[in-house]
Amino acid sequence: MIHTEHRDDFGAKMGMWLFIFTELLLFGGLFIVYAVYRSQYPDDFHIAASQLNTFIGTINTIVLLVSSMTVAMSITAIQKGNKKLAMSLIAITIIFALVFMVNKYFEWGAKVHHGIYPGSELMLTLKRGELLFFSLYYFMTGLHALHIIVGMIILIVAFVKVKNSKINNSDYVLLENGGLYWHLVDLIWIFLFPLLYLIS
Repeated sequence: MIHTEHRDDFGAKMGMWLFIFTELLLFGGLFIVYAVYRSQYPDDFHIAASQLNTFIGTINTIVLLVSSMTVAMSITAIQKGNKKLAMSLIAITIIFALVFMVNKYFEWGAKVHHGIYPGSELMLTLKRGELLFFSLYYFMTGLHALHIIVGMIILIVAFVKVKNSKINNSDYVLLENGGLYWHLVDLIWIFLFPLLYLIS
């Protein structure tokens, strides 16, 4: 029985690492597409990037970095059998995720208010490089936001399972995998932030 559980844990971990690998391939491909277009239209990309809110982007970067720390701390807490602390840290991570999404909502909302969104008349009048930048901006940050939502769902499930003692100091693979997924979300943003917001 113990050996079977170990095999299940190993399978779950390997499955998560394979999933992370495919996600890195996906975003890696998008980063390559971005780099190619940026090299072709450097001035247009610079002009378009200057219209993004660097302050919100910076706040969201800090939020995700701290949330990666709290989710890692929650795993350590559950390993030490501190259920209450683990639950608190998972809850804090979920709150940080919500803060990220609220900031993204206001950022996107400002762009939509100014008529800069896919399919808008203003977008169609932009130079080709600017159009490509904003198209990639919406696609990549939108895909990342979807990953944030999935990560929040995983963490909410983990929170409930910790509360019900189904995740404990002898069985915490789900929380560990949730933490790995959350680190992936953080890592992707660490690449997205300078590429989109800090173009010089």
